[in-house]
Amino acid sequence: MSQCPDKTDSDQYRIARERMVSQQIKARGITDPRVLEAMRTVPRHLFVEEALWDQAYGDYPLPIGYGQTISQPYIVAFMTQALNLKGGEKVLEIGTGSGYQAAVLSKIARSVYSVERIPALHARARKTLDKLGCSNVYLRLDDGTWGWQAESPFDAIIVTAASPQIPPPLLEQLKDPGIMVIPVGDEYSQTLVTVRRIHGHISQEELEGVRFVKLIGDHGWKAQKDG
Repeated sequence: MSQCPDKTDSDQYRIARERMVSQQIKARGITDPRVLEAMRTVPRHLFVEEALWDQAYGDYPLPIGYGQTISQPYIVAFMTQALNLKGGEKVLEIGTGSGYQAAVLSKIARSVYSVERIPALHARARKTLDKLGCSNVYLRLDDGTWGWQAESPFDAIIVTAASPQIPPPLLEQLKDPGIMVIPVGDEYSQTLVTVRRIHGHISQEELEGVRFVKLIGDHGWKAQKDG
């Protein structure tokens, strides 16, 4: 399996990551060794503007432009652990954003397919992931609420923006057995939900309250028109 090696890093940031993992992630109950190692390894600071590098390992989300954010480290770890990946999965991510979540997933899954609707973020994420050698991450510029039909089905689907409901195309593209993690709710408050398909049966479980930016698209929130 091709993974993200570290090519641009320093002791300063490695120490910051170790502190992030021990104080923000392990301390809150994240126990999956694959997830902990991925969070310890992927250089989060490279996925934000250089002016924010000194804040990259803080316990909060950061802006990445265009009204989007890079999620709080704990939430990235929590959602990744919720997928219960073992190492051979094909994963779909909706909402590439900075590319950080895709890089974390690339450390664990066999392959990651990620869809982003904002051209500048898509291009920036591709540049960062290429710089880190993430050769098992495939990006697409499109309306993520439609998923990635040509590459389906997926063992796992992770949605990193909040939807008013579970987009039907994503459910259709989920393998059996398969699992999806998605924040569902209104624009101010959502609940992180796991959706499982096992032997044709769909089940849902609520995990915890979260707050994400809106999932914009045909099967999510409608884009606001200027003026």
